[in-house]
Amino acid sequence: MTVRETCQKAKDHVGAIAFAGEDKMNMMLIAAASALRAKADYIISENKKDVAACTRGAQFVDRLMLDVKRIDGIATGLEKLVELKCPVGEILEERKLYNGLQLRRVRVPLGVIGIIYEARPNVTADAIGLAVKSGNAVVLRGSKDAIYSNLAVCSVIKDALRESGFDPEFIQLIEDTSREGAAEFMKMNGIVDVLIPRGSASLIQSAVQNATVPIIETGTGNCHVYIENTADIDKAIPILINAKTQRTSVCNACESLLIDENFAEKHLQKIVAALQEKHVEIVACEKCRKIIPALTAATEEDYYAEFLALKISIKIVNGVDEAIAHINRYSTHHSDSIVTEDQAAAEKFLDEVDSAAVYVNASTRFTDGFEFGMGAEMGISTQKLHARGPMGLKELTSYKYQIRGNGQIRG
Repeated sequence: MTVRETCQKAKDHVGAIAFAGEDKMNMMLIAAASALRAKADYIISENKKDVAACTRGAQFVDRLMLDVKRIDGIATGLEKLVELKCPVGEILEERKLYNGLQLRRVRVPLGVIGIIYEARPNVTADAIGLAVKSGNAVVLRGSKDAIYSNLAVCSVIKDALRESGFDPEFIQLIEDTSREGAAEFMKMNGIVDVLIPRGSASLIQSAVQNATVPIIETGTGNCHVYIENTADIDKAIPILINAKTQRTSVCNACESLLIDENFAEKHLQKIVAALQEKHVEIVACEKCRKIIPALTAATEEDYYAEFLALKISIKIVNGVDEAIAHINRYSTHHSDSIVTEDQAAAEKFLDEVDSAAVYVNASTRFTDGFEFGMGAEMGISTQKLHARGPMGLKELTSYKYQIRGNGQIRG
């Protein structure tokens, strides 16, 4: 099928999920999870074709690779969605107007959600699961790097739904992985209701610049940890090391470290040693290099960078105001954290840092739908419309007004 035909097929079958009801949605999710575990060997064999063809380095392979443990985790994510309440039909507002009309504002699915993403085959299952539980049809378009994996995961889930008596055609996967196919997908307005890109900064910017479908920008994460002057060093280092090194290839990993000047004079050597022990490459400001001359000088571009690697920029700042100003200038408004024992500094940071997730004394690595109790997520929105932060079930809905009358006309 062409890209347009694939998208139209999802739209033609949107009613199969929009009006399924929560019990049937849960049955679909349970069937999908069971099938993923049962067909793990097949999925892994197809995934190995993608891994064998990959020439883009260890970090990329880590995102791409599936094994039994990861497939079980994907299945568990679908089962977690069963435990969550379906948002469709929730009454957000209800009141009687002056003219006797009964007005109700009700949560409804978005319709057809398009997902364009790179080499993360887990996204295929996560997106399907979230679409099912939020009553949306979904069109998936992964990269050529994961085409065998994506086809396998999608076919296993659709076969499971079909065998359980459900129409699975509200789920569609675009097999055209060309640039031209991606560009066509981005222009399916009138068929696709919203497009969510997940992946590199270049993919997201391509979607932002070229899509005619309404878009929710996600993912790019230049996340900061700011160690304020009153911080506990024994708390600060574990938070920093976790945020930077626990998994470097994800959007909520720390890329930039800010340190108050007085704190740096006392503890920069210890902080740098802890990072170097984890093999983190460091680029630093001139104030840092006066304390530790061996550090490499940071460029202006380094402060904007999402490294997605064992690399970090460090800058010494003079207080919380300078730290906030730096973050609001250089960050991607994803996730930023302050380490402090000063309650006033913590509250100021929470109020004034303009990011989707703002932390006090915790790692940025918690910005995640699963960690936030949403089950799987469709992505982390770094914009303010229509959703912000981890996009769970409610973020995949809109609302409509239902008005009941008994003959009212407007004079």
